[in-house]
Amino acid sequence: MPENHPAHPAHPAHPTGTAAPAITARNLVKTYPGRGRRPAVRALDGLSLTVPTGCVFGVLGPNGAGKSTTIRILTTLSRPTDGTATVGGHDVGRAADAVRAAIGYVSQGTSTDPLLTAVENLEIAGRLRGVGPAAARMRARVLLEEFGLGDAARRPVRTFSGGMRRRLDVAAALVHRPSVLFLDEPTTGLDPEARAAMWAEIRRLSSQSALTVVLTTHYMEEADRLSDRLALVTRGRVVARGTPAELKAALHGDSLRVTLIEPDPVVVRAAVGPLPGLRDVVVETSGVDGVLAARTDNASTAVGAVISALDAAGVRYGQVAASHPTLDDVYLHFVGHTFAGAQVAPATGPADPTSRNSEKGTAA
Repeated sequence: MPENHPAHPAHPAHPTGTAAPAITARNLVKTYPGRGRRPAVRALDGLSLTVPTGCVFGVLGPNGAGKSTTIRILTTLSRPTDGTATVGGHDVGRAADAVRAAIGYVSQGTSTDPLLTAVENLEIAGRLRGVGPAAARMRARVLLEEFGLGDAARRPVRTFSGGMRRRLDVAAALVHRPSVLFLDEPTTGLDPEARAAMWAEIRRLSSQSALTVVLTTHYMEEADRLSDRLALVTRGRVVARGTPAELKAALHGDSLRVTLIEPDPVVVRAAVGPLPGLRDVVVETSGVDGVLAARTDNASTAVGAVISALDAAGVRYGQVAASHPTLDDVYLHFVGHTFAGAQVAPATGPADPTSRNSEKGTAA
C-alpha cells in the first residue's frame, strides 16, 4: 500500500505530511550463525519500513516474527547483516551515538533498579544521558507526576506493582526528551487493568506531536487501538502496511470462524472445500481443538452452508461467528494462516522466525 496515509481517526492529527520520516529501514537482513547442530537463523529477510514523524507506529507480528530484532537494530543494540537504516536522520551504523541521543528505548524486561526509589532511578537515568543534576531532579519530578507515580516517588521500586514498574520504565526512557520512543512489547505480562493504564499512557504520549512512538506488539487489539499506522511482520518481512482502518477496509465481505472439536483437518477441508462463496479457507489445529477460518461475501448464506457441510461430514464444532474484517483477517489474507496459529514459544537465544505451529488449509 502507499506509504503516506492519513492518521488513524482515533488519534490526534500528526504533522506527518511534510516532515522527514523519523525512521527509514531498507532491506534489513539479520542472520544469526548456527552453533553445533543448530542451523543458522535468518531473523530478518529484507525488511523495509518508513515511520512518519509524530505518530504511533505499530509493528505487529507473532512471536519470532522479527519485531525485536528490528528494534535492536534501530536502537543500535545490534548490527544488520545487510541493509541500511536511519533514525532521526542518523545512520544506525555510522552515527550510532547520534541515534542513541535521539531515542528512548523500553525493552521487554524492566530497566530500573528495584533497590532504588523511583526518583533516584529517574535522576540516574538522566545523568547517564548527560542531563545536569538540577535538571535531572526537576525532570524526574515532572515525569513521576505525569505518569501517576508522584505519591510513590520515594518508595523503593521493589514495592511497585508490575504496571507501576512498566510506567517507570517508560518515564526513564523519556528523561532526556528523545524525539523517538521505542516500546518493545510494553504490556506483555501485565494484567488487564495495568495494560489499560499503559494504553492510556501511550495515547497521552502520542498527543505530543514532536514525539514518534514505535510500538512492537503481538496483541491485535493493542495494535488496532493505539497505532496511527502499522506494519504487519512475519518471517522477517513486512507483508502489509497502512492504517488499521485501511488494512481492514481492503478486505471486502465478512469473516467466518468456526471452533472445531477434535477435528481431522483433511475431513474438514473436504467438507467445506466445494462450498461456493468461500475463500481464504484455513483449518488450524492446536491440541484437541481447532478453528476453521474463511472469507465470504454473504455471511448469512455461508454460515448455514458451512454448518450443514460439517454436520454431514460428522465434524464436531462449537462457536460459529461471522464479523466484519479484523486485523487477524488481514494477517490471514496476506500470510495464509491466522495470527493466533502463528504464535510460537520463544526460542532459546535468537528467535527463529521460521517456526510456527499451524496447519494451512487450501483455498476453496
